Amino acid sequence: MGVTGIGGIFFRSSDPDARAAWYREHLGIAAGAESVWEQSAGMTVFAPFPASTDYFAADQPFMLNLRVTELDALASRLEEAGILVERRAEWESEYGWFVRIHDPEGLPIELWELPG
Repeated sequence: MGVTGIGGIFFRSSDPDARAAWYREHLGIAAGAESVWEQSAGMTVFAPFPASTDYFAADQPFMLNLRVTELDALASRLEEAGILVERRAEWESEYGWFVRIHDPEGLPIELWELPG
């Protein structure tokens, strides 16, 4: 008996419908209280960080990390939609490639493309 995966991510929002629509439109995630998002199997990192971390904004309790394919194409599409995409050379490593965006309420989202 044990945990087999993440069953949901629930968070507060000042406008849940608009925020769910943003996730559907820009990231293709079936979001909302009545939605179920079928995911591809793959790695998940579950890691508490020290309260003093500067890995993501101090005013945010967590950062969402999403596995993606075709990161460059997705980043370009997000930029065309007016979404700021942050890239850093140090975010390219043997673990893959990363960029950061923020949802409409400021939640940091790391997009991660695995190597190979």
